[in-house]
Amino acid sequence: MSKEKILVVDDEQDLVKLVRYHLEKDGYKVVTAYNGEDALFLARKERPELVILDLMLPGIDGLEVCKKLKADPELANIAIVMLTAKGEEVDITLGLKLGADDYVTKPFSPKELVARVQAVLRRSKSPSTTKDYIKIDTLTIDLYKHEVTIKNEPIQLTLTEFKLLHQLASKPGRVFTRDQLLDAVSGSETFVIDRTVDVHIASLRKKLKAYANRIVTIRGIGYKFKE
Repeated sequence: MSKEKILVVDDEQDLVKLVRYHLEKDGYKVVTAYNGEDALFLARKERPELVILDLMLPGIDGLEVCKKLKADPELANIAIVMLTAKGEEVDITLGLKLGADDYVTKPFSPKELVARVQAVLRRSKSPSTTKDYIKIDTLTIDLYKHEVTIKNEPIQLTLTEFKLLHQLASKPGRVFTRDQLLDAVSGSETFVIDRTVDVHIASLRKKLKAYANRIVTIRGIGYKFKE
């Protein structure tokens, strides 16, 4: 049974009870808050491994809570899964930029939320250092050799395509905004503007052939590499 502690923050008490039931059923320890002020207080007191955070909170809203958590060195490592009723791309994108790990749009299946929580906790336990060597079935990404192969056959990628693939595949399941991908691939050797990220992804998918569907488009936000 899982023993991680999770803080659930939402002003809808019935929803909090429902989420708490399913998380505790799966073995998690759960604490709850109904506003931003209490969420910050409990995060400091309870030190949960993960916070399920509604963006539309009274008082201090969820985005501000996220910002404050990530700005505190003692709390910055707490994983965050955002909840949003609106599903507005700007809020989701901003939350991801502030450091949230994933998001779920209301209404949602409790089983889906638990699955997202499990995935985020699994990723957060993995070493945060950049992976030099990634192997997914017959796809291999070698950062040291700067080489990508499928069934041991080399795939010719541009520098930007290689960086995009490595960034996405090194953290499967995590949603990256276009700005985050832009930051990851930009450097002295490359110059990429926001919308051309889409062009590079399209070209990368063509070259990956059977693995193209591993790169998933998150409409209006960015991309992730399917776990």
